[in-house]
Amino acid sequence: MAHIVILGAGIGGIPAAYEMREKLGSQHRVTVVNATDIFQFVPSNPWVGVGWRKRPDTTVKIGPYLNKKNIDFIAKKATKIDPKEDTLTLEGDEVIHYDYLIITTGPDLAFDAVPGLGPDGFTQSVCTIDHAEDAHTAYQEFTQNPGPIIVGAAQGASCFGPAYEYAFILDTDLCKKKIRHEVPITYITSEPYIGHLGLGGVGDSKGMMEQELRNRHIKWICNAKIHEVKDSLMIVHECDVQGEVIKVHELPFNYSMIIPPFRGVAPVAAVEEMCNPKGFVKVNEFQQNTEYSNIYSAGVCIAIPPVEVTPVPTGTPKTGYMIESMVTAIVENIAADIEGKPLHAIPTWSALCLADMGSSGGAFLASPQIPPRNITWFKKGKWVHVAKVAFEKLFIHKVKTGKMESWAENRILKAMGLDKLKK
Repeated sequence: MAHIVILGAGIGGIPAAYEMREKLGSQHRVTVVNATDIFQFVPSNPWVGVGWRKRPDTTVKIGPYLNKKNIDFIAKKATKIDPKEDTLTLEGDEVIHYDYLIITTGPDLAFDAVPGLGPDGFTQSVCTIDHAEDAHTAYQEFTQNPGPIIVGAAQGASCFGPAYEYAFILDTDLCKKKIRHEVPITYITSEPYIGHLGLGGVGDSKGMMEQELRNRHIKWICNAKIHEVKDSLMIVHECDVQGEVIKVHELPFNYSMIIPPFRGVAPVAAVEEMCNPKGFVKVNEFQQNTEYSNIYSAGVCIAIPPVEVTPVPTGTPKTGYMIESMVTAIVENIAADIEGKPLHAIPTWSALCLADMGSSGGAFLASPQIPPRNITWFKKGKWVHVAKVAFEKLFIHKVKTGKMESWAENRILKAMGLDKLKK
């Protein structure tokens, strides 16, 4: 009997657990380890940040649902991975042995990379449900004393969609509250141009996103490095194409949300030979670690090189559909390895993102994610907002039922003309 341990219970870890159980049957053991006892649908956090969603709408206590599928669940933080002994140490010095380890932890949030950044500094975050709730509390206070807002992504960030979303959602909500005229909004980003998205752009994402910002009277600064954040003041260095500072902006604000740089979580990054210098897990085309053959990884925690060199460092995003394709490949490859067969499954790495803009939205598809691409597609419309709401409900349904394929999901994709995406 093989014991497969999945470290992390997010958008990668939960599908990995359900798919692994279905693929292997009951003769093998599957265990999920997560720092908390909840699953959180992270893409909904920008909505939480303005109060459009509450914690019960986007989180699930996952233990009972996993247990129904004969999947063990441990709600403890991992403190150490010993790949030479095939062990994982948890809080309280509990040690579990694995035959295969799947790392789906997501990232550590490197707020300390910029002085004054983050919830312990002077800016908000929507990267976790706790941060998003704090952002909402601060936003409620802000609406009683409106003024300038700064939203964006710091240098080294690799997840730009939520920053754009939050800027647009704030604009929509402020209009509903009839105080938008009192709130100048500035979008700052390490991207070399609006709509770059860490992907080198997707179709006419530059023109369409710039148009959206203009229509909403949101100013922007690209090639931006946040030098320091002080109480109500952000110092931003705008750079040229060589990465040299050409202008220093001192931007006052009453409210700010900034996506930080990411790095590997501590127990993963501590296994240096398994990771790149930032602590992300190195994998081959089969999602298998390049150093340890019984360790696999998927999601934001894996090492992917930037799509292109940019004047200010930007990372490459990992979207939900890309992550699900990684997970499916891992399940197929572990099953093959157990049976003594060669690894064969290679994920598509297609990037599909639905970005909410309040009452509208933008959708993009880059397949494969790293160019040159077979498919490059970007569209805007109210249907994107509707589709994202539907996907939120569908994924929560998946988490509760273990049914990782959905006829409703496939109908939505077909309506979008993207039903062949997973093939």
